Amino acid sequence: MDNRARSLEELGRLMDILDELRTKCPWDMKQTFDTLRKLTIEETFELADAISSKSDAEIRNELGDLMLHIVFYAKIGSERGTFSMADILEGINKKLIYRHPHVFGDVEVADARQVEDNWEKLKMKENSEYKPVLSGVPSSMPAIIKANRIQEKVRGVGFDWEEKEQIWDKVQEELSELREEIEKLDTEKIEAELGDVMFSIINASRLYGIDPEAALEKTNRKFIKRFNYLEKETLAKGRSLHDMTLDEMNVIWEEAKKED
Repeated sequence: MDNRARSLEELGRLMDILDELRTKCPWDMKQTFDTLRKLTIEETFELADAISSKSDAEIRNELGDLMLHIVFYAKIGSERGTFSMADILEGINKKLIYRHPHVFGDVEVADARQVEDNWEKLKMKENSEYKPVLSGVPSSMPAIIKANRIQEKVRGVGFDWEEKEQIWDKVQEELSELREEIEKLDTEKIEAELGDVMFSIINASRLYGIDPEAALEKTNRKFIKRFNYLEKETLAKGRSLHDMTLDEMNVIWEEAKKED
């Protein structure tokens, strides 16, 4: 059996298993769209962690958990008579064909960026009634990812810097405004200006082709690794972090950096 046939067979098996669970398992029987929502978000973050760890085995396992949720939603939709797995698949198939006219039509594109720009334009044309450009950005999306998505979408309609180097003047402008508010000790305005600084840095990340969420997560992991080294070495010396000076900590911190 080839991989395609096996994949279709296993998908059918998963759907059959869920049919059984919905009629025989007390927990599965009581699940709804609302109760699954937070669990789906959790599974998505677990997949993101697995991708960051670069473990193919973990990625495969987390994708399986996420696939279960998709099949679960399809099952509930079918029970409600609103949509089925076939409807979901038909919808995404039509969308992919429509939004890739350079593959399934006669449109020509120069590069990946033009593909993204066309995607946003086609997306706006799909609905007969007008929808604001940013209406498709989920309100519950994490702030860094949301900021990046907002900037990508407005770029799709031409609202972007002419040259990416121009962003650095904006970053400096926002930093200056933040310093001014810090000197005034106005907490509310400091928060607003700090948000502007972060938004401009995320914009710079986008312009230079860097995923800001991934970049920050790499720094988080690097910090955790170095701090764990600091803590381990401190305990090995028979001391406590609480009893050490910052200068003493920094000596071991520099050792941790060399370990990297």
